[in-house]
Amino acid sequence: MLKVFKLVIVSLVFVLSLGTATAQHHKYIKKYKPIAEELSQQYEIPSSVILAVAFVETGGGTSKNSKMLNNHFGIIGKNNTGGKSVYKQYSSVRASYEGFCKLLTRKKYYKRLKGTDDFSTWVKAIASAGYSTQPDEWKRRLHLIYDTFNLHNL
Repeated sequence: MLKVFKLVIVSLVFVLSLGTATAQHHKYIKKYKPIAEELSQQYEIPSSVILAVAFVETGGGTSKNSKMLNNHFGIIGKNNTGGKSVYKQYSSVRASYEGFCKLLTRKKYYKRLKGTDDFSTWVKAIASAGYSTQPDEWKRRLHLIYDTFNLHNL
């Protein structure tokens, strides 16, 4: 019961912070939409998936990893923080977006989903492959971002 209560509180805080910072977060979507759309065409991954994952993983561009490491997807790897972080450092935001797309191309589900625009199917496949340590909450947040910022219109 306590676990459910904590999840409800965390979700409520997330939704409330989303509502109060929608303008700032909308800037994130607008700013990185061109990169997501270009990579979507190149890798045949929906730009809505790319943007929603980046948004959730960075808190709309506010996370320490996105600011210090250009890591917009929570990908683990080498960096120059002297052991202070396990997250990969990228030379640019674009390199991070490309790294995410390349990561997906190495997954078993990629060939099956490549070229399809079904957001839910992509999210389910990514979550099922272990991308998130809390897949149900992660999927819920992605769908919230998808709906809030009308990513179905991309």
